[in-house]
Amino acid sequence: MSASTLPNATLLDSYQAMTPGSAKLSAKAQTLLPSGLSHDSRHFDPYPLYITRALGPVKWDVDNNKYVDYFGGHGALILGHNHPTVMAAVHAALDRGTHFGACHELEVRWAELITQMVPSAERVRFTSSGTEATLMALRLARAYTGRSKLVRFRGHFHGWHDHMTSGHTNHFDGTATSGVINGIADNVLLCDPNDVDGITRIFNDHKDIAAVIIEPTGANFGKMPILPSFLQVLRDLTSQAGTVLIFDEVVTGFRVSPGGAQKALGITPDMTTLAKILSGGLPGGAVTGKKDILDWLDFKDTKAKGREKIAHPGTFNANPVSAAAGVATLEILSTTDACARANAYGEEVRAKMNDVLVDEGVKWAVHGSYSGMHVYTNPEDDDIAPHSFDAVAYIPKMIAKPRGEGVTGKVRMGLLVNGVDINSGPSGTISAMHGEEEMAITVEAFRATIRALKREGAIT
Repeated sequence: MSASTLPNATLLDSYQAMTPGSAKLSAKAQTLLPSGLSHDSRHFDPYPLYITRALGPVKWDVDNNKYVDYFGGHGALILGHNHPTVMAAVHAALDRGTHFGACHELEVRWAELITQMVPSAERVRFTSSGTEATLMALRLARAYTGRSKLVRFRGHFHGWHDHMTSGHTNHFDGTATSGVINGIADNVLLCDPNDVDGITRIFNDHKDIAAVIIEPTGANFGKMPILPSFLQVLRDLTSQAGTVLIFDEVVTGFRVSPGGAQKALGITPDMTTLAKILSGGLPGGAVTGKKDILDWLDFKDTKAKGREKIAHPGTFNANPVSAAAGVATLEILSTTDACARANAYGEEVRAKMNDVLVDEGVKWAVHGSYSGMHVYTNPEDDDIAPHSFDAVAYIPKMIAKPRGEGVTGKVRMGLLVNGVDINSGPSGTISAMHGEEEMAITVEAFRATIRALKREGAIT
């Protein structure tokens, strides 16, 4: 069932009619989980989808509705769902055992691939998630520099640990969020993206900055773009001040290019945090960087230098099944044009969706870079030309804008009832498996959504 079979129904009516199984599961989940969820970004009114299987660029829900998938495992699936080579490696690893409580050969190969592909990676330490990776990166930077402060950029996401909560979706003044103590928030300095004067002033005013962390293509994978020239300013300022520059490439690593955004942009940070694609769609993360920084984790080096080693346990660090998926994925990405194919699809689908906006006379824009796409719904009705939209100029309006509410939620619902799933941004990540069929479905689903929103009076 889709919106096309319910011509007089609202998008909400259509969604509820086609997803009774998801409604039933959500009702049960509400009695067991806070908001019935395991991840905030899966929140969706009136209830989220429940997916039962996936293959390549598509997935099916419990009611057997098929969707072109741009949620993409939260960006982890550059090779799409159930890639045969990756799955063969995973099944072989499962047959050998899920956890040895010991070192294993695959973790060595995994680390070898990372050091070969990522310019900043002289040493690698595996974690179980991207949040753990950014936490360890900050701890390493503080130990290495002997300083306390962290600089972050408003709107950027680096996981959910205490140092990373203010300034992402709220508390843009840097005050502590619920459950975070003031002493932690006081050591985090927030700056606006691309603000050269602001970041220069911060470095002039503070001589105890241990690290600067940034999403190198901008918040939400380029939804709020960072100018390459600003990254160069950061590289220069941090080098001059002896501050550690951290690129959070949890999303962009192995997606923008096989070597990540740093390889594509030609700017090398001191440390890099990785996850998502790193583990081929399974749980896992890593912090990488200069040997002399990661030596703070090294038993022999810290003993020789009389330092207190940074402790780092972790039951599932470099889990052998995750390592198998990661090795298989990185070997494919390092030897094929998978990243380039996903990037090319992104450029074409954004252009065709903007053609729809022009045809329909809607002053929105579909923007992004590489294999990402974002729908800017122009809440203040500015005079926007879809094909020439400058997202950098609109960052201040994007930062505090709630995701998934109002018309943005309706955009996602309209796409869902027409067979396409994106996240609540509304944004999407593209895999190398998306092709001409998925392109056609996406463009027509977007057109049908725009027309449905006009009928419902959500846009004019």
